[in-house]
Amino acid sequence: MADGPILITGATGQLGAALAAGAATAGLPYAAFNRSALDFDRPETIERCFAAAEPSIVLNAAAWTAVDAAESNVEAAYRANRDGPAILAALCARAEILLIHVSTDYVFDGSKGAPYVETDAVAPLGMYGASKEAGERAVLESDARAIILRTAWVFSAGGRNFARTMIEAGRKRPQLRVVADQRGTPTAAVDLAAAMLQIVATLRQRGWHHTDRGIFHATNTGATTWHGFAEQIFEVAGELGEAHPEILPITTADWPTPVRRPADSRLDCGKLARQFGVTLPDWRDATHRVITSMLAIHSLRKTA
Repeated sequence: MADGPILITGATGQLGAALAAGAATAGLPYAAFNRSALDFDRPETIERCFAAAEPSIVLNAAAWTAVDAAESNVEAAYRANRDGPAILAALCARAEILLIHVSTDYVFDGSKGAPYVETDAVAPLGMYGASKEAGERAVLESDARAIILRTAWVFSAGGRNFARTMIEAGRKRPQLRVVADQRGTPTAAVDLAAAMLQIVATLRQRGWHHTDRGIFHATNTGATTWHGFAEQIFEVAGELGEAHPEILPITTADWPTPVRRPADSRLDCGKLARQFGVTLPDWRDATHRVITSMLAIHSLRKTA
């Protein structure tokens, strides 16, 4: 695998920013594009950025991630989650280079009652999950050297995410109501980015095998509920001087949303470990690192 630059899409998103930071720290050449430059709503920008970067690898972190809004913006969600990735896959196939594309646990309906493996039947509950599943198929139907990583509950020190929402809400209210009957795995963007770059390093060292192609699950280790995640967030934040509101457990029915969420979207990540030797850290460890970083950033902004 050539040592040319890595093309990173979605550069201002949680994962894209983490990928760019990880590549920079590792001294890897990269070209990171945000939506103003590479926009899946404008297909010509995809080819233009691809040609300008002349990449040896593409890491696609761009996506439509607004779950509820996808219901009223179906075409836009499909352009972002299916059509754009399909164009990237075609370009990668033509150039004979690797594409790592990120998908989601929301391709499942959460009714299995055990962690999902890659071969389990998909059954998305809404347009977001359906558009991401369509993107998976589009990428796999190309001739690209494609790796699809399904992940879940992504959070980071920057950007909008559940952890930041909790911290901000906890500063305003003594009690928070959080859903306790949906299970999954919080996944730190920095850990997912590190896993993707580790895959890149492995393939550059040993070369591409036909068994590398396909879908893999990639989340932090372990599982919890949104309520358990909130408790862990405030346990860390409390140690750093933040208020610790009471976290009241509620049911999904108590907090209705336009799109039903999977009740249990845990992912079995064993295939990723077997194929690439990649295992992400425990979600509690990830939460400690991310919340510590998040509050450090907030403190610096307050005193700037």
